[in-house]
This record gives sequence, C-alpha cells and structure tokens, in this order.
Amino acid sequence: MNIHYINNDKLSLSKVQEILKSNCKLELSDDAKSNIITCRNYLDNKLKTHNKPVYGINTGFGSLCSTSISDDELEQLQENLVKSHACGMGDEVDPEIVRLMMLLKIHALSIGKSAICLETVERLVTLYNAGVYPVVYELGSLGASGDLAPLSHMALALIGMGEVNYKGKRQDTKDVLIKLNLKALKLKSKEGLALINGTQFMCAHAVTALLRSRNIIEKSDKITALSIDAYLGLLDPFNINLHIVRPHNGQIETSKNITNLLKDSEIMNQDKVAVQDPYSFRCVPQVHGATKDTINYVESVVETEMNSVTDNPTVFPDEDLILSGGNFHGQPLALVMDFLAIALAELGSISERRVYRLISGERNLPAFLVVKPGLNNGFMIPQYAAASIVSQNKQLCTPSSIDSISSSNEQEDHVSMGANAATKLLRVVSNIERVLSIELFAASQALYLREPLKTSDELQKFVSEFRKEVPFVKDDIVMYKMMHKAEKFVRKIK
Repeated sequence: MNIHYINNDKLSLSKVQEILKSNCKLELSDDAKSNIITCRNYLDNKLKTHNKPVYGINTGFGSLCSTSISDDELEQLQENLVKSHACGMGDEVDPEIVRLMMLLKIHALSIGKSAICLETVERLVTLYNAGVYPVVYELGSLGASGDLAPLSHMALALIGMGEVNYKGKRQDTKDVLIKLNLKALKLKSKEGLALINGTQFMCAHAVTALLRSRNIIEKSDKITALSIDAYLGLLDPFNINLHIVRPHNGQIETSKNITNLLKDSEIMNQDKVAVQDPYSFRCVPQVHGATKDTINYVESVVETEMNSVTDNPTVFPDEDLILSGGNFHGQPLALVMDFLAIALAELGSISERRVYRLISGERNLPAFLVVKPGLNNGFMIPQYAAASIVSQNKQLCTPSSIDSISSSNEQEDHVSMGANAATKLLRVVSNIERVLSIELFAASQALYLREPLKTSDELQKFVSEFRKEVPFVKDDIVMYKMMHKAEKFVRKIK
C-alpha cells in the first residue's frame, strides 16, 4: 500500500500533487506523534499549575476572551465552539478541496505547537484515508481568525455532527461513523480552537489554483504557438537577443518555449509579407512571462504557508510559553491570491485578442474561419463567449485583500477576506481554461485552412490529440458541444 508519512519534512507543491494523484494513505510518523504528544502533555501539566486565564483554553473566544471558564466546562467549551462557528453558506466546496484541507490541517497539527490530542489527529487521518470528506460551504470565512466557519464544518465530523461525503453520497456524519465502527470524539481543552483556527481553507484553494496554473501556463504557450503559426506570425519577437537585455526569467523562458515549438514549422519557415504583428502576438514573452514570474512568487508564499502553524494560541513546550498572536491572519495568502487571479486573467485577455485576429479575415484566412462565411457563421460567437468570460474575469479580479469588515464586537477589527480571494481565484482559473479552449478551437481550425503546409512536429502532434475530441468545422454545427470538449482537453492534467 502506498503511504505518505506525515513527519518533520516540509511539504512542497509537487509533493502535495503526488500525494493527491497517487491516492496514497496518510500515516503519522513516530516524530509527528512525539511532537503532538509532547505539546499536549505540556499543556495538560501547565493547566494543573497555572491559575491565570489562557485565551481559548480556559476563556471564551473573540470578544468573550475575558470570560473565564471553569475546569469542568472546558470540554463543553470546545464542542460549543465548533457547533456555533459552523455557519457556512453558499455552494458546497468540492470534496477534493476538502480532502486537501484535511491533509494541510493534519500536517500543521503534526508540527507540535497546537496542543491537540494524538487521538484527534489520528481520527482526521482515519477519515481522510477512508474517503470521508466533511461537507464545507464556500461562504462564511473572513480569513481571520483564519477560516473559522469552513474549518468548523470540517471539525463537526470529528464530534459526530454535520454531514460528510462518503462513497459518492452526502450522508449524516453519525451514520457514516457507525458504518466505520467509530465513535464521536470528545474534544479536550484547546482542541476545538486548534481545529478551527488556521488558514487551511484558503491554502487548499491556493494550492489547487497553483496546480491548475502550472497546466494552464504550459498549455497557454502551446496554444499561442499554434495561433502564431495560423496567423502567419513572425518569430523575430521571440529572438533570445531581445530578451536577454530585459532578463525577466519568465520572459526568457517564454521566448525559448515559443521558438522551440515553432522551429521546424513549414508555415513559419516560409517568406512572410507582414513586417510586424499585433501586440497580442508580438508581446507574448512579456505577458506570459510576467504571469510565470507571478506564479513562481505565489508558489513560494503558499509553500511557506503549507508548512506553518496558523492556529492560536501557539504552544511552545521547550520555551515554556503559550502565546496568543495572529498567525491565523490570512493576509499573506489573500494578497498573493489576488495577484495570481490578476496574472492569470491577463492570459485570458491576450488570448481573446488572438482569437479575434484569427476570425477577422486577415492574412488570407476566411472571415470567421469557415469556407462560406455568410451562409455559415463559423467562429463568430465563440469569440463573443471568450469576450464575455474575459469581461467577467475583470470583475472577479477586483482585490478582496483591500477589504476589511470588523467582527466579534470589534475584537477582530482587521480581517484579510482571503477566503473570498480564494473562491473567486478558482473561478478565474476555470475561466482561463475556457478562454484558452476557445483559442485552441479557433487556432486548430485556422491551421487546417493553411494545409497542405504544416506546423511543427510537436504542435502537429498536439493538434492531432485535440482532433480526436474536436473535429474540423466545415459547415455550421452546434458549437457549444465542441467548446465544452475543448475545455475538457485544456483542463486535463497529464
């Protein structure tokens, strides 16, 4: 059986992708168990000798932090916390993202600064391995104190409440626990807070967006190269000499990619009449490259967050410290998710302009890419659809991170709104995949009209794979079916 051991090693984006793709089971390493047990024992011993209030452990929460809780009510305090904070609304979150939330939460708790019980972390591992994913909703988190509402929905499953997705069906948690011969847990002091404080909802969305962004940027260069060839574009703007004098890494990488993709193209190597191309072709290294550099920066921030302790208070056994701070604040993620949404949206914006150029009747291509325009409308309306999607992305790219609304009687008077940045980021990601699929549909059509001249061997292979799903359009057909097939092709990750 394939197993990933939760240990002191840091998670990387590539490692997370490997864990998710391989469907391996999780298991706590001896080091992880020791970290968890040591921290929990420290807290238990501290509570026996410490008479002063400690936030969230023997006090209320948020603006109720000055309210003391008696020892015999500490367990009820934690259960009440989870139940009362599970206030999610809106659409249900994809179970695959919930699965990732669970993985990230397990990893964070295993660092050993949260004072949670080993049994509780092991229960999370058991549910993860059994494919039991709590029902979580998109709306409700302010991104500080972390993702309280969505993580509370996740935590409900541990105490036998709420609903879960199991074996393809949404079911009551208590019924699923019976099927698995498991009893609901009784949370001890601090445990509820450890479970629901944190940035794992935001972080899971950021990781998902980045994994899809890697695929998007690779496909974007290929699709663009197809469009350049189909439009009889020039290769001079991709000459490496232009880019080493403005040496942004992404720009140089893009110029090399496009050059390599087109170097053996029959179409590219013929004499050209055009002296200069529009910006949507000529400035691809600069636009795609800037997006690549953004993705790399966002990856560095998200990888740091994946390996961070973001609940509160944080417990330091070796230093004999219990510190109440603000590591749950989602500002680092909120900012970069807004940044990533903007950078990805630009790929869609420039893509739609290339679609327009391909259907415009320029450079000996028929208007709307059909042999009999007028009788046939061809690719007129796919461009409309791309324009509509690009416009929506502009609206979605209004930053969430610049907003803040006070909560909890002004105790939480500045929040990140990172959860809203997270959910709209995934909408932008999906929209980019749609726009690129429309460009691929149009570019492959235009290339067919250039025959018998061929594009490069690598791009011809790419188009041949696409043609297995989406045929050449000779006369008007019901287009949306082909567009949806194109979207699936673009979205597919190797």
